[in-house]
Amino acid sequence: MATLITNRRQVLKAGAALGALAASGLSMPALAQDTRLRMFWWGSKERADRTNAVNKLYEAGHSGIGINGETLGWPDYWPRLATQTAGRNAPDLIQMDYRYIVEYARRGALLPFDEFMPSILKIEDFGKDAIDCGRVDGKLYGVNLGNNSTAWVYDAETIKQLGLEEPQWDWSWTQWGEWSGRVAQKKPGYWGMQDAGGVEPSLDCWTRQRGKSLYTAEGRLGFDAKDMEDWFGFWHGLRQKGAVPPADVQALDKNAPESSMLALGKAAAISTNSNQLVAHQALVKTKLNMTMQPSGGQGAKPGQYLKPSMLWSISARSKVAEEAVRVVNYYVTDPEAGKVLGVERGVPASKALRDVVGPTLDAQNKIALDYISFITDKVGPLPPSAPKGAGEIAFLQKRVNELISFEQASVADGAKQFVDEANSILDRG
Repeated sequence: MATLITNRRQVLKAGAALGALAASGLSMPALAQDTRLRMFWWGSKERADRTNAVNKLYEAGHSGIGINGETLGWPDYWPRLATQTAGRNAPDLIQMDYRYIVEYARRGALLPFDEFMPSILKIEDFGKDAIDCGRVDGKLYGVNLGNNSTAWVYDAETIKQLGLEEPQWDWSWTQWGEWSGRVAQKKPGYWGMQDAGGVEPSLDCWTRQRGKSLYTAEGRLGFDAKDMEDWFGFWHGLRQKGAVPPADVQALDKNAPESSMLALGKAAAISTNSNQLVAHQALVKTKLNMTMQPSGGQGAKPGQYLKPSMLWSISARSKVAEEAVRVVNYYVTDPEAGKVLGVERGVPASKALRDVVGPTLDAQNKIALDYISFITDKVGPLPPSAPKGAGEIAFLQKRVNELISFEQASVADGAKQFVDEANSILDRG
C-alpha cells in the first residue's frame, strides 16, 4: 500500500532543516490551502524523509500551496504509475527514470518544460549534457535530479574485520568472483557479493565492455543469446563454487534497499546506483564504501557512464502545471532544499548547488560526491534512453536468472528464453 508522507513523525525527522526555517522567521502555511499538488516517487524511507522535509519548506515559503506526497518501492511504483496514467489520474509531479522517459513522453503523458525556461525553470548552469538527458525528440520532459552512475556498494568495516582487501576499481569480473569466494571461506553463510545475474545495470556494463549495448539507437537488443549465455554462465559458475549466495538466499532480495543482500547481512557487496549509498548506509551499522563495476582498469573499454539518477516530470494533464514547475525549480536550484536533499538522489547537476551542498556533507555522504568525481574520466558516453518495454525486460532478466539458479533451466536455455522474450516485448512496441 502506498504511504502518504504527511505524518508528524517524519516532519520531526527533518528537524534541523525545519528548525532553521523557524529561526528565519518564516511562518508555517495555513491549514486551508488554495492549491494542492500531488507528488509521487519511489525510494527508501531515507528519501521519503528528505522529500517530505523539502516539501514542508516549500509550503512554508509559498502561502496557499500544499504538496501531497506518495511513495512506493521500485517494483510497485511503475505498475501504479501506469495505472494512474491510463486512468487519467497521474500525479502532478512524477519522479521519472531515464529508462522510462521516452515511453511516457511519446505517449503524450508528460508536459514539456520548454515554455517555462528560463522564466520559471532556471537550470542553465546544469551544462548541456545534464539538461539534454531529459529531452525526448528535442523537447525537455525531465529535469535532472542528480548525476550518478552504477557502483558496487560494500561493507568496508566487515571486510577489514575478515582480514581481506577491499575491492578495487580496476578489478576484472574474474577477480571480483575470486574475491567473493574468499569472503565466503572466511565467514560461512556470508558472501563477498550478491548474485548479480539478474541485475540490469551490471549486465549493461558487461555488454558495453564487449563493444555492444543493452539497446541500439533503434530500440532493439544490442547483444545476442551468446552474450547472455556468457553472462548467466558467469554467475552460475560462481554459484556452483559457493562464491555467491545460493538461489534460496538471493531470492530474498525483492529489489528494495531493505531486502538487499547487504541489508540482510548475506553479502558484503551489492550492485546498485551510486546515489543509493545513503539509503543503504541508513540500514546497516557498519561503514560502507563503494567502487566501480568490474572495469578491468586503464585501457579497458568503459562499461559505465554518468546518468541522471532520476528526473522530475510533470503530468500533461496537470491543472497546476506552472506551480509544479516552480516546485521542480525549487528542488534543483534552492540552497536550503539542496542541503536537505544532500546527494541521496545523486550529485546535484547545478554547479552552484554542488558548491553549497558539498561543504555540508558528512564523511559518509561525501563518498558519493567524490565517487562521481573519481569516475568521470573513466566512463563512456550516455547511451540513448531505453525503448518502451525496457522496464519489463529488466524484470525478465531477474526472473530468468532465478530459473537458472533454481536449476529450472539450463544456462543455454535460459539465455535463449531471455532473448526470445525480450524481442517479443520490444516487438509489441
